[in-house]
Amino acid sequence: MSLINRMLQDLDARAGQPGAAPLPSDVRPVPAPARAWPLNRVAIAAGVAAVVTAAGFAGWRFFKPKATPAPVAVAAPAAAPVLKPAAPAAAVPVVAFEVPVAPRQDLAGPAAPVAEAAQVDAPAPVAKPAAPVAAKAAIKPASPVAAKPVRPAAAKPVAPAKGGREETPTQRAENAYRRALASLEDGRVTEAIAGLQAALKVDPRHEPARQTLVGLLVEAKRLDEAMRQLQAGLALDPAQPAMAMLLARLQIERGGSGIETLMRSLPHAAGNGDYHAFLAGALAREGRQREAAEHYGAALRTAPQNGVWWMGLGISLQAEKRNLEAAGAFQKALDSGTLSGELQGFVERKLKQLNR
Repeated sequence: MSLINRMLQDLDARAGQPGAAPLPSDVRPVPAPARAWPLNRVAIAAGVAAVVTAAGFAGWRFFKPKATPAPVAVAAPAAAPVLKPAAPAAAVPVVAFEVPVAPRQDLAGPAAPVAEAAQVDAPAPVAKPAAPVAAKAAIKPASPVAAKPVRPAAAKPVAPAKGGREETPTQRAENAYRRALASLEDGRVTEAIAGLQAALKVDPRHEPARQTLVGLLVEAKRLDEAMRQLQAGLALDPAQPAMAMLLARLQIERGGSGIETLMRSLPHAAGNGDYHAFLAGALAREGRQREAAEHYGAALRTAPQNGVWWMGLGISLQAEKRNLEAAGAFQKALDSGTLSGELQGFVERKLKQLNR
């Protein structure tokens, strides 16, 4: 609660920031005008096109009879050289290798045994060494490969999964809270605020996370969010007097009384002199002087030498026309020796008024 108590003392002199100036308007360029073709150039171009077309047609008519005999003369000798090299090309590969095997046969005959011999001899030596190589390669690595992966597969992958599932919401919130503190130490305030909010979503009763979040929101002048966080915390657990005092202080700064907030947590503030004195001041501002005097008395029972509280009690008693009791309270305030120079002068003037 030291964080809350420190915030109660540091909530003064907060100012806003000026807004930004509006941006200038956009500038749009004017499109350039399109160029137009002159009419005389269009007429000249049309005339030239007509002359070229007429000249082309006349040339085609003039050369048409001479173009037909030329492709006929070329087509006849083109077929002859194709047929002549085809015959010796077929005879060349058949001659050398199969002469001792068969005496004399047609050209088509030896072609068949050549193909058969090539088919029989070639696969035989290749197939025999290929089979044992494949068998040996398949037998030897199969046994060690199959034996080893079985053991690590069932080793220990299940244990971390169970451990992760057994993590409670409180543990997850605590981890998020610690990560937020690490971000805060690195100066990443926005990230720290987001982490604290995430921790509270997991576990809304994580009070250290809520207190830290409220402190950051107050420092960032996000008072509405800070008040909502305080209200949510008190709704879950009203037995938090320091949090109630901070919420009441923010409500008073916003023009409220803060009395209802303080009254809800009053049963949990027994023996808390600061709480009773704060409530007494709130009641006095609302003109409820009799109740204020009662709570000043409760506060002074915990700290009889507090001169400020004696002064507050004297003000409330004087408002209730209980002048003798008020004079006694002002005198004890002077005797405490704890007043500042300004407050001491105020109390002395009050005593003079009452002693007339």
